[in-house]
This record gives sequence, C-alpha cells and structure tokens, in this order.
Amino acid sequence: MAPKPVAGIVVESNPPPERLAALRVKTWDIWTKDPSTFDWHYDEPEMCYFLAGDVTVKTAEGDVPIKAGDLVTFPRGLSCTWVVKGAVRKHYRFG
Repeated sequence: MAPKPVAGIVVESNPPPERLAALRVKTWDIWTKDPSTFDWHYDEPEMCYFLAGDVTVKTAEGDVPIKAGDLVTFPRGLSCTWVVKGAVRKHYRFG
C-alpha cells in the first residue's frame, strides 16, 4: 500500500519498469543538485524519477522523504523547502 500523500506529493517507491517505460521517463530531461537547502514553488505540476539522491521535502503539512528509485509527483501551487542530503540526479517533466 502506497503511503498517504503529504501536501499532494505522491511518492511511488520502485515503480515497475513497465510504468517507467509507459511514461517514457528516459526521454525526460535530467536535473542534478549537490547537497544544499533551498525554497521552491511549483507554478505547474512536476513528475520526476530519482536516479540518485537523498532528499527531504519540507511542507506546511509535513516532511516527505525521497530517495533513488522514487517516482514523485509534485502538485501545482506547492511551496516547500528542499533539503538535499545526498547529491540528486533525476529525470523530470513539468506539466
């Protein structure tokens, strides 16, 4: 059973390869970030697949841990703080 979304953030841990292929994740752009802390606001929804990293996304409703192998959907309008504890490498798409 998937964990209940916090602040509308949906985390799918280790989705099956068929799901990633259907989404065409390998064709999405790649974003990298070294350990740091920064504020972020989502003007549009984002879906991303973490190839590497250890992140806690802090929201007004609670914290969301994210790690390599997670497929994550962030909702439009979300304001949060990213705490990157391990360097991130992720595929991502907006919209």
